[in-house]
Amino acid sequence: MWILMVEAGVALFLLVFIVWWTMFAGRKDVPRDEPAHKERAEKGRDAGEQ
Repeated sequence: MWILMVEAGVALFLLVFIVWWTMFAGRKDVPRDEPAHKERAEKGRDAGEQ
């Protein structure tokens, strides 16, 4: 019985670790009030007007 508890604990730890790792692995410091795609949209607009 105790081996099932250990296995369940390891599985839970791995699940939490994988979720935590994927949440914070690719995060960049982008201000929330200015999205990253705003610059691309402005460049596209400027190119279309010329």
